Amino acid sequence: MNQSVSASTKDVHQTTIEWIHRRGINESQIAELTLYLQKDFFPDLTLEECLVNVEKVLEKREVQNAVLTGIQLDILAESGSLIEPLQDMIVRDESLYGIDEVLSIAILNVYGSIGLTNYGYIDRVKPGILAKLNSRTDGEIHTFLDDLAGAIAAAAASRIAHNRQQ
Repeated sequence: MNQSVSASTKDVHQTTIEWIHRRGINESQIAELTLYLQKDFFPDLTLEECLVNVEKVLEKREVQNAVLTGIQLDILAESGSLIEPLQDMIVRDESLYGIDEVLSIAILNVYGSIGLTNYGYIDRVKPGILAKLNSRTDGEIHTFLDDLAGAIAAAAASRIAHNRQQ
């Protein structure tokens, strides 16, 4: 019987943060998206509060799993390692592909339905770091990471809304 050693929660979290940074974004940029989503509802909301909530979202194993999977698929697409027509669909971020959004929904499911509406909005308008990730000016493919960053921000916004309701 093949027994494998499970990755520790701490290791998976650290690896997730490391790869987010390697791919050109940081938690503060995601927190700016969260602030963008919630500033009209909570005028006293600070970037620091948003950052705390982004960090809490990134502590969830389901979030880490989605982020690592998406980043890996982006990297494989950059190296041309995927089968066709999947390779082309991910490189072009084909609008009918949709699996990048489906993977992001796994993050949103952790925090309830308000996250889905926030995500839909931010995915459409693509403010802040999302515009950069979609620009393809850095030569990298971020078909998954842009949606994952938006989902993390939307989940953090949901977390804020729920906590402030209490």
